[in-house]
Amino acid sequence: MSHEPPGHTLQATALVNEAYLRLIDVRQVKWESRAHFFAMAARLMRRILVDFARSRKYQKRGGGAKRVSLDDGLVVGGEPARDLVALDDALTALAVVDTRKSQVVEMRFFGGLTVEETAEALHVSQDTVMRDWKLAKAWLLREIRSPKAHG
Repeated sequence: MSHEPPGHTLQATALVNEAYLRLIDVRQVKWESRAHFFAMAARLMRRILVDFARSRKYQKRGGGAKRVSLDDGLVVGGEPARDLVALDDALTALAVVDTRKSQVVEMRFFGGLTVEETAEALHVSQDTVMRDWKLAKAWLLREIRSPKAHG
């Protein structure tokens, strides 16, 4: 939510509340750890944010473009809702190529998990998470900026 403009109609508390309601509705899940819980929460928050962005009426192209950043390495210009949808589309494409890298981005960007928590949830080393994080950011930036992403 920190990447959304001030006055965004979906507030952080509403996002957390919606994710919580969906998580408690999942009775079949066997939580392996705290990190597993946060990984699932990150996935749900991604879905909620993207669904919300897709459901909004997009304004026509024009002035007032804002920047949305995925850490310091990925900066996308344009309307935040469209950027979130573009990020989601690129993340879905990344999952086809490399599922783990997609999960790293999902957990860190949407869920706010630390490198340590992400490593624990994915059962990999912290160095692997950092490598995946860096490569995924570069891949996503290239994918979002490619002409096919806008057409």
